[in-house]
Amino acid sequence: MKFQLAINLERIDDSLDMKEVARHTLEMVQMADQGGFSIAWAAEHHALEMTIAPNPFSILAWWAGHTDRIRLGTACVAAAYWHPIKVAGEAAFVDLISGGRLEFGIGSGAYQREFDRMHPGLKQSDAWRYMQEMLPVVRALWKGDYAHGGENWSFPTATSCPKPLQADVPVWVAARAPITYDYAVKNGCNIMSWPLTRDMSEAETYMDRMNEAVANNPGCKRPTMAMMRHTAVYGKQDDRMVPIRAAQRQLSQFENLFKNMGDVENGFPKSIPFDQLGNRAEYDPEMLQRNLMFGTPDEVIAKLKTYEALGVDEFIYYASLGLGLAEQKRSLELFCKEVIPAFASKDKS
Repeated sequence: MKFQLAINLERIDDSLDMKEVARHTLEMVQMADQGGFSIAWAAEHHALEMTIAPNPFSILAWWAGHTDRIRLGTACVAAAYWHPIKVAGEAAFVDLISGGRLEFGIGSGAYQREFDRMHPGLKQSDAWRYMQEMLPVVRALWKGDYAHGGENWSFPTATSCPKPLQADVPVWVAARAPITYDYAVKNGCNIMSWPLTRDMSEAETYMDRMNEAVANNPGCKRPTMAMMRHTAVYGKQDDRMVPIRAAQRQLSQFENLFKNMGDVENGFPKSIPFDQLGNRAEYDPEMLQRNLMFGTPDEVIAKLKTYEALGVDEFIYYASLGLGLAEQKRSLELFCKEVIPAFASKDKS
């Protein structure tokens, strides 16, 4: 099993200085670069302090100049907010300046609140159409001259400037619905999935959807399957409630966005009291401890073994969940030193 890092510039409130947040985020990526992670992912979100990521390409360009080995990915470009020519050029430029380290992740977009501002009138549930139209266009532009007349974009002959350094840039699709798994397999895309705070049955469902898509498309290559969980590693059991309380606070803001309640002030979503949540059982401490990648190194290794046995190829360590900066670094340090070695290949040939 390989390991990837997903991290945002993140503020739960304005008590943290943005310069400190930026410095911390870069240092976490550098730790992952030195600690054996294969990919670092930058998201795209707008007007939200809990996920500060206005342009994933600019974030990756920043990381590229301060890292040596780790590959750099967009997780994900929200297709409906972009023009394909701009996406192709931005992505190719990152690949060029990083020495061919780009992993191109594309998705539909997460929150209706963002669509209401970035693409007014578009329902989040319809945004997959933009993602599915954009990907083949970007791939064509990377190869050379191409003209497009589609449902969402039309333009005369153009090309990507620059071209990617890699002849075949790896592509990833964020997938939850069966239609997206099928699209990923048909189009040679790897898959990233996120069971949120749900139990292992959700992870099993995603694996079933991928396996079904592979079975339904004979001759297509099985994609690499990556699965993401909020992760916090601690040295002793006495610390178990620290990440749980942080997750509860951040996830109560996430619920506000997910339900598009509109209660956001200066970029900070208001936390929804748990007694007002119809799905409050999803934030029970015991459930969070069981379902998320929280625990001592030995506990985390045991949890990861269940994902490995399920067929998950790569695990995405989601570092951003409102945890204190010092606790985030200590967790990643423990993961690099004590967890990753447990999954090192025994075949050194």
